[in-house]
Amino acid sequence: MSHALTLGRRGSTVAVLAFDGMSVFEIGIVSEVFGLPRPEFDFPWYDLTICAETPGPVRVVGGATLRTDHGLDRFAAADTVIVPGVPDVRAAPSPALVAALRAAHDRGARIMSICSGAFALAGAGLLDGRRATTHWRYAEELRARYPSVEVDADVLYLDDGRVLTSAGSAAGLDLCLHVIRLDHGPTVANAVARRLVVQPHRDGGQAQFVEAPVAADPSDDRLARSMEWAVANLTENITVDVLARRAHMSPRTYLRHFTRATGTSPIRWLITQRVHASLPLLESGTTPIEEVATAVGFETAVTFRHHFGQTMRTSPSSYRRAFHP
Repeated sequence: MSHALTLGRRGSTVAVLAFDGMSVFEIGIVSEVFGLPRPEFDFPWYDLTICAETPGPVRVVGGATLRTDHGLDRFAAADTVIVPGVPDVRAAPSPALVAALRAAHDRGARIMSICSGAFALAGAGLLDGRRATTHWRYAEELRARYPSVEVDADVLYLDDGRVLTSAGSAAGLDLCLHVIRLDHGPTVANAVARRLVVQPHRDGGQAQFVEAPVAADPSDDRLARSMEWAVANLTENITVDVLARRAHMSPRTYLRHFTRATGTSPIRWLITQRVHASLPLLESGTTPIEEVATAVGFETAVTFRHHFGQTMRTSPSSYRRAFHP
């Protein structure tokens, strides 16, 4: 049974909490992903509500005011409950918010946090005994104040069943796309990512530079053609020499141009492409890991597992289980 059917999430209600003194960026992420209509899909999208502890005006960064008529009762009743970054990580969540979060959790809702919103979840006791993440800047504070929480500051997000946490603000987008993958599958999540003009899944952790291919020098499309050929022929024995010949360059010149254009090496880029090409195979079927490895150009399953772990921060089997629990 899929995660979506288990939780009954398709077309589910989503509530995000607004705080006095907050930045609107994280609520913007949630609104963009869950609140905008998606006429391109032939099924109901999410029903988003912005809530506050007390209905009425909410002051946000920059001197603006956001107003909502919905309070914690509506917040606690949603299928998916999201707490964005809190204005002050040193302040404990209010008793009313703690009660709402616990009520939502006890009812079976999915609880999510973005950035320092993890402090509200921890204050409500929802992260006790769980792995969780937050912005790297606040990780030690979270670890010190809530020692029963297993804090991992080197990931973009963590899915611990019905409680999910994400790192620095932009990582909330990664988590929201992950939730769409769980609810509606990778094809829908990829379509939403394309509309947002972001990667469907970023590799690496929040404390690392995330390697990603970028467009080659527009004044010379030789690199772009060689990269397109590589992506279309991942099972070939692709080396720098092979790519350089495709681009009609010497290997040394190719390396120099490639690194300048993409910020990474050809081999590192190629490994990432092979790993990403394996994701649909892992998500959509039960093909043995050995066959998946071969299908995307890795010589052995051992090599595939190693590079998959380095890139995705999980194993191929664990990634597959996220879509076929």
